[in-house]
Amino acid sequence: MSFSLTEMWHSMGLPAKIVGAIILTMGLASLTVFIERLLALRRSRAASRKFALAVGDGIHEGEINAVIAEAAKHPRAHLARLVQSGLTVYGQARSTDDGSALTPAERTRRHLDRLLEELGADLRRGMPVLASVGSVAPFVGLLGTVVGIITAFQGIASTGSGGLSSVAAGISEALVETALGLAVAIPAVLAFNYLSSSIAGDERALAAAAGELADTVEGWGEPEPTGVRRERVA
Repeated sequence: MSFSLTEMWHSMGLPAKIVGAIILTMGLASLTVFIERLLALRRSRAASRKFALAVGDGIHEGEINAVIAEAAKHPRAHLARLVQSGLTVYGQARSTDDGSALTPAERTRRHLDRLLEELGADLRRGMPVLASVGSVAPFVGLLGTVVGIITAFQGIASTGSGGLSSVAAGISEALVETALGLAVAIPAVLAFNYLSSSIAGDERALAAAAGELADTVEGWGEPEPTGVRRERVA
């Protein structure tokens, strides 16, 4: 019997093939999530840098409408989404009087706190897939190992001999399934740790930006009856 991957696959029983197919599917899912998150994070950072350069000091001069319009041009930038949503809430709070005891700045700060949670969830989209693959794939591989050992014992029972030829197919199944499980789990864990560290840095940057935005709108003071544009308080 040849021990090439093709020969081993064809010699596997149906249970072993099902386990192998599950492991390969998990590996494909983790790879897809990793590539998608990597590209999404890079696009967001690049768009956020462009937005920050385009806005410049406009936000500190109270150019709310101009900043909101510029943020709308960068839908992939999490920073732009943060600023756009925060300033929109602030502008609405200034222009309407609903009898709330909260000032526009306080309402904006609370909105930013909730928005940070939403943006964090968006940044971590798909991460549970990597975590699940990294933790479950070795056990699926172990299941394949057990299936292979069972096949080996079935070979012994059918031939009445414990020679290599009777157990080779089952042992090869067990080793292949174990290797597949580890080969899928290890990259998934490494990808999860890398993305988690990268996303944590983005979340810290967004939290700092939200705090700065909240402090900025507080510096604008109470709304004037003449409109939205206000100069920053020195």
